Amino acid sequence: MLKVLLLVQKEQRVMLDRLYEGIAHNCECDTRRLSRDEQANLKRYFSDYVNPQKYDRIIFFVRFKQEIRQVGFIRSVPNLVILEHDAYQNYIGCKYAGKFSAHYRRLPWVRVISSGFMVSEQLRQEGFDAVFVPKGYDQTLLRDLRKERDIELAFVGSTKSGAYSERKALLDEFAKVEDLVVTRTNSGEDYRDTLNRIRFFVSADVGMGEYMIKNFEAMACGCVLFAWDQGEAENQALGFVDMENLVLYRSLDELRSKLAILRSDPALAVRIAAAGRALAEERYSFLQIGRRIVEALDEPLRERPAMGLLNRLRLRWGAK
Repeated sequence: MLKVLLLVQKEQRVMLDRLYEGIAHNCECDTRRLSRDEQANLKRYFSDYVNPQKYDRIIFFVRFKQEIRQVGFIRSVPNLVILEHDAYQNYIGCKYAGKFSAHYRRLPWVRVISSGFMVSEQLRQEGFDAVFVPKGYDQTLLRDLRKERDIELAFVGSTKSGAYSERKALLDEFAKVEDLVVTRTNSGEDYRDTLNRIRFFVSADVGMGEYMIKNFEAMACGCVLFAWDQGEAENQALGFVDMENLVLYRSLDELRSKLAILRSDPALAVRIAAAGRALAEERYSFLQIGRRIVEALDEPLRERPAMGLLNRLRLRWGAK
């Protein structure tokens, strides 16, 4: 069984504990939750607390802005795999456009596990060892409570980040013509209970190139998911079928047209919600996603060139 060191963020807006448990369920996993200060000085953290030779794989799932500042040290870490849920920002108009590629070019032997199918394809075309494993949802918390849904149309989540500018613009336009609720909630039961009040969850991942975690969470909680269409390849990779297990749209007019269809045919809406929930339960629980991540770790990594720094660090680590 693979011995894995999993380094994650201690303070994270999205609750991913069940994902870490899903990984640990499928390998011998040492999960460490790093504070902001520890992420900002990985060299010191490794020197004080890590013997890399104990592990078959070391996974970084830390803040990208901290990662890119420490590439000199990161190049010395053996058996490294980077788990990345934000690499879509490499290909959109935001402050990190092109920066993921630039970072990975300095680590060409590292395996990158990306949550976007087409993002992974693009990274592979650039020569990187990229593997697709999608986002998912916390199966221990998020489920359909089978209660009355008293909110017809809603989006729950952030619209403030620069990466979400197109999301905000679409939701603002939609809210001008429909009674759309846009809100934030606390994590945990408050979030689950809010999703269970929503009949039609309007996701608006415009221009992102992949589906954010909200989509899987809404499906798992029994909402009819209206999702911005990320393209045929992405949909096929995920098993998304328009008007069967979710509703896809590429314009405000298409969104409104399909909404009118479901309003006039409640039975169809019920069938789509049920099929979406079944798909999420079958393929996108964090238990399933954790298994897929470990499968992505199992294949041999690319050979990494020997470095003098690594030899010096090995002497120090070997003394632990």
